[in-house]
Amino acid sequence: MSLQTIDFDRLRLEDGDTILDLGCGEGRHAITAYMLKNVSSIGIDLKPADLQTTAERFREFEEPNNSAKSLGLAVANGAKLPFPDNAFDKVICSEVLEHIPDYPPVLSEIVRVLKTGGILAVSVPRFFPEWVCWQLSDAYHEVEGGHVRIFNAGHLREDLESCGLICFDRHHAHALHVPYWWLKCLFWREDGEEDAGAVRAYHRFLVWDLMKQPVVTRKLEMALNPVMGKSVVMYFVKNSKQPGTPG
Repeated sequence: MSLQTIDFDRLRLEDGDTILDLGCGEGRHAITAYMLKNVSSIGIDLKPADLQTTAERFREFEEPNNSAKSLGLAVANGAKLPFPDNAFDKVICSEVLEHIPDYPPVLSEIVRVLKTGGILAVSVPRFFPEWVCWQLSDAYHEVEGGHVRIFNAGHLREDLESCGLICFDRHHAHALHVPYWWLKCLFWREDGEEDAGAVRAYHRFLVWDLMKQPVVTRKLEMALNPVMGKSVVMYFVKNSKQPGTPG
């Protein structure tokens, strides 16, 4: 079981879809899509080690006798996708754009490879929880591969809509993870030593919650997400006309 940011019901995942998980990391969304429907799921990332982890995790869920579904993995740059125009029914870009210094070319590539009428699900850290992390620790966002910006979700939506996408849904996720990252930043360790006791304790709680998913914490997170959800998730459909590129 892995932590999902994207709601696959809102993504409108269907049998026969071809899906791109851009910046798939260790494969949580690419593998979940494969498990849910008979789809062709493709995960790309810049880190071969993460793709190797994805491949290892996938072995537990692979259905070798089902030719109607597949999972492919490749090292690729989101600003120069190795796919033809209109190649995918669905594209996922979850917790990726905040790591990319020049992200508009990635948005343009997403729109290029997404079919007309196809759906994009994109998520980035929400402004306020992320802003608090930046105030508590410079190291949080200065580490190699860390976050290079705090997104204003409205501005990101405008960038995507300027490419010809139409936003049709939005929600927030992972409110229960916000205190963990605030604690992590407050007690940030740059020396490689073990995290503070409060950080370790809260991490154990999150692992327990992920594995057990008790009703009480599910309801609590649903109530807190609109107020302090760590991620903002938006869903777009590609229009038939592509008026321009984000600036």
